[in-house]
Amino acid sequence: MLRVHFSGLDLARVRIAARPDALWETVLSFHRLRDRRDDSAFGRWRSETRGRLNGETRLLAPLVPTRGYFPDFLTPAEGHLGMDEALEALRETPAVRLHDELARLSTAARPLPSWIRDMAEGSSRSLGRLAGVLHRYYEAAVAPYWPRVQGRIEADRATRGRALLDGGADRLLASLPPMLRWRAPVLECDYPVDRDLHLGGRGLLLLPSYFCRRTPVTFHNPDLTPVLVYPVEHQVPRLTPPVPPERSLGRLVGQTRSEILQGIGVGCTTSELARRVDVSLASASQHATVLRDAGLLHTLRQGNAVLHTLTPLGAALLRGSRLAEV
Repeated sequence: MLRVHFSGLDLARVRIAARPDALWETVLSFHRLRDRRDDSAFGRWRSETRGRLNGETRLLAPLVPTRGYFPDFLTPAEGHLGMDEALEALRETPAVRLHDELARLSTAARPLPSWIRDMAEGSSRSLGRLAGVLHRYYEAAVAPYWPRVQGRIEADRATRGRALLDGGADRLLASLPPMLRWRAPVLECDYPVDRDLHLGGRGLLLLPSYFCRRTPVTFHNPDLTPVLVYPVEHQVPRLTPPVPPERSLGRLVGQTRSEILQGIGVGCTTSELARRVDVSLASASQHATVLRDAGLLHTLRQGNAVLHTLTPLGAALLRGSRLAEV
């Protein structure tokens, strides 16, 4: 179990990542690629991805074992800016840090390949090779699915944002998935080893992840900025008979507009809405206009963005639809 210890200052500094992290998703997807227990959620992705790979699995496997420790430098803070910025930060990793973190991977039973040993000694050429391998793997395994990754993470952020608005940090922490349990002032997390993480006034960055599964992940080094990566909810096949069409919201307003109403959460921009519903930006804007004219949405311009929220009528319609499906 991982126990994350909060002070009052830490609670005030809890925050939710604004967007997916390219390198965290890349590294965690490599775990999913070799994990056969998630076929319901990742089976199709796994088969499609393997067909696009060309040796990247063999090169990355020594750095990212199927379970347990992998080096912290693989997931720099710049990952939320995008893959190019993340890899640039990775290339700037100090030699001392490379040596210390890679030393944890090397054992007599599992020696590291020569190019990784060179990297542990500060070889910029080997570090550049790693950046290239990660980029090729990302392009094959993550980039084709990035809109889906963004959509699921934005939906999770909407859920956490509503909890934060309704009850502050305490409600936010209590709203996290079942493998994380808030027992103030400690957040208990399912974890492969027994560990305590004292935040010490630094706060905590909550990072929802599409490819994280079963247990959260955090840095091995407690001196790094505290980050807790946790899994978003994945849609699974229905185990109960579907709701009759005549009772569905989609029958009333149309399937796409129904998905838009359900995808708005506590509010989102038109581009976020397009990703959540998997439609074009123009289509999302058109449907949002129809729903706004019908009194189901509020639209507010903030700078260059347009923010959509549910009206009381829209929220009531959505709430009634969910009750009908119970």
